[in-house]
Amino acid sequence: MALSRQTKIGLYIAVVTLFVSLGVYAYQLLFAPNLQVQREGKMLYIPTGSKFDQVIDSLNKYEIVGDEVSFRVIARAMGYMEAVKPGAYLIPPDANNLEIVRMLINGRQTPVKLTFNNIRLPTDLARKLGERIEADSTELLARLSNADTCAAYGFSPATITAMFLPNTYEVYWNLAPTSLWKKMQKAYVQFWDTKRLALADSLHMTPVQITTLASIVEAETKKVDEMPIVAGVYLNRLKLGMKLQADPTVVYALQDFSIKRVRLIHMAIASPYNTYFVAGLPPGPINLPRAEAIDAVLSPAKHDFIFFVAKKDFSGYHTFAKDYAKHLENAREYQAALDELKL
Repeated sequence: MALSRQTKIGLYIAVVTLFVSLGVYAYQLLFAPNLQVQREGKMLYIPTGSKFDQVIDSLNKYEIVGDEVSFRVIARAMGYMEAVKPGAYLIPPDANNLEIVRMLINGRQTPVKLTFNNIRLPTDLARKLGERIEADSTELLARLSNADTCAAYGFSPATITAMFLPNTYEVYWNLAPTSLWKKMQKAYVQFWDTKRLALADSLHMTPVQITTLASIVEAETKKVDEMPIVAGVYLNRLKLGMKLQADPTVVYALQDFSIKRVRLIHMAIASPYNTYFVAGLPPGPINLPRAEAIDAVLSPAKHDFIFFVAKKDFSGYHTFAKDYAKHLENAREYQAALDELKL
């Protein structure tokens, strides 16, 4: 039976409407904003070995995805469900399904900034690293403490921290510890260029010894312009065969960094890091010194000072002396200032 003109028009309108609806829905699936995050974006972390459902769990847990069903549809259509790649991905504001699935399926990670400074102990370094990359601090500390692992890079557990130069590095979140160690070794080798190696050799010291002394200088003063003077004091002591008698090494030996005033009871600790009793340098760095401290040791100020004490004005600078009598006078003034503040 032939359809009437009115029926044909109705069917045509229905088909057009259906296709338009499907088109609108397809457009929404692909291009409509679905990953609702704040203006600065939000990081999505996908651990190594994750499956698609774990990605979905993370998207929901951190309230990144708006419509889970539409995201699943596009992910399935593009084959992402079987091609999950680990890493850290910055989800931009108002991103759509197509953009994000393309990012994830291609593994276009967003590098994370790895910054470490003010590090004293290997445990501090492991914790700091563990906060920024996938590997946990326990695994990282085990590597720092393993003699064979350290030896592979030319260090020992006591000196391995010298390889980690304070700076800001860009790395991928799922970077393996072995790859991270190689990256740090590469930066270390680049830092210790021909000029710095020649300066170290002129002092009859190795890069690790320079870094160890620089860590003491770093602990003694935060004033970059004063670092060469402090470095000169310690180098003068070494030349004279004097013990370094550096308070920061005692604090490190005790591992009580709340100590503000090193006293005789503190100096009595038996430790290879206690430079009041052990001659020469401690076994390794007592912190991660900045490049400025290392360069201060490599190019120290030339003077005859062998003593110094903090200025009584608490400016962060020090008063230097060539003889012990003058040093005692300076020390009494500083101690009186401390007593006045009940420190």
